[in-house]
Amino acid sequence: MSGSQCARLGGPLVRQLLDSVDSVLFDCDGVIWRGDQAIPGAARVISLLKQRGKRVVFVTNNSTKTRRMYADKLSSLGFHAAEDDVFGTAFCCAAYLRSECGLRGKVYLVGSDAMRQELEALGIQAVGVGPDPVSGKQLDWASVPLDPEVQAVVVGFDEHFSYMKLNRAMQYLTQKDCLFVGTNRDTRLPLEGGKAVPGTGCLLQAVETAAQRQAQTVGKPSRFMFECVARRFGLRPERCLMVGDRLDTDILLGSACGLKTLLTLTGVSTAAEAAAHRDSGSAERRAMVPDYYVESIADLLPALQGEDEPPL
Repeated sequence: MSGSQCARLGGPLVRQLLDSVDSVLFDCDGVIWRGDQAIPGAARVISLLKQRGKRVVFVTNNSTKTRRMYADKLSSLGFHAAEDDVFGTAFCCAAYLRSECGLRGKVYLVGSDAMRQELEALGIQAVGVGPDPVSGKQLDWASVPLDPEVQAVVVGFDEHFSYMKLNRAMQYLTQKDCLFVGTNRDTRLPLEGGKAVPGTGCLLQAVETAAQRQAQTVGKPSRFMFECVARRFGLRPERCLMVGDRLDTDILLGSACGLKTLLTLTGVSTAAEAAAHRDSGSAERRAMVPDYYVESIADLLPALQGEDEPPL
């Protein structure tokens, strides 16, 4: 690959890039770990970046864990992160409802208990978590009891997603003043061995179709996710690097917010896909083209360890 975008990152170019940024935002799955295994060399890269005075932040579209859960997983894999270093869609959704919407009522949550915890940590009561089995007949479904204090429907990943949850969300959303927020639009969750399962985007599209309304999403590639991080730490976009494995979320977020972008090939997207976007002639597709790519973030190690310096 060649050109002004999609340059393969290596040699002195690595140090030039790292010297040009103060903060590095990392996606997690497919970037620093796969499943429950750390990417070889990733923990060392994070440690050296911090030693060099870089702020390291972890941003994930996964809504099934609280920030505390993510910090615990990071630490267990050798990354030693604090809760404040993690920005997941569960937390960002709660922050959006509180800071941007000024929500004071309850939310009907199609999502996980972790999402409920993050919402309630910011003073937002959530109802609807857990199974909601079908009962009665169709006329009963159309008149399902609704909590009058619910002011928003929030959709994240929900392993208990069902027809009744879809119906209840739709009934709330027939109220024009009811807010509608989704965590993210990832349609597939990649697993080891090339397997995948449906992602939150599938659930969100189902609710949007039933309600005939479009949700506001807060996860990548929504600008709000970076704004959430930037406000917390006072970041300057031009001094930030976004590192991710997905062109349509991680790289698109970076492009939209004016960050430098780095694609790692240990996850979902490929160099060939990035090249196809670059050469497409489409402005929309070119927004998903990274500035640089590496096989693995371990490729940053020589520069961080000083091994890329030319001999005297």
